[in-house]
Amino acid sequence: QVQLVESGGGLVQPGGSLRLSCAASGSILSINDMRWYRQAPGTQRELVAGVTSGGSTNYADSVKGRFTISRDNAKNTVYLQINSLRPEDTAVYYCYARIRPSLYTFRDYWGQGTQVTVSS
Repeated sequence: QVQLVESGGGLVQPGGSLRLSCAASGSILSINDMRWYRQAPGTQRELVAGVTSGGSTNYADSVKGRFTISRDNAKNTVYLQINSLRPEDTAVYYCYARIRPSLYTFRDYWGQGTQVTVSS
């Protein structure tokens, strides 16, 4: 059984910073892409940032220059450093990973979500 567990969300003032973490655990042979998505009330879930197993990254235009995604392959963990937070960044942030739990299987896994609220 594979699980993704997120942490690091919270309430922060505009201009502040947060660091989100997402650790994968369980039966894992390898992990391909790891990503962060977010979903604000009344909107669709959107891709925020992604990182490949080789370390290549991509970002949504709205977060470029403010968000940094990284991963620690030894710990099966992906991070999202969020700086210069804005009220419009308020959302539930979800971790995603494409994981190989067995030799011939790849599956998509999601975390439970962590709330980020930006407000003064």
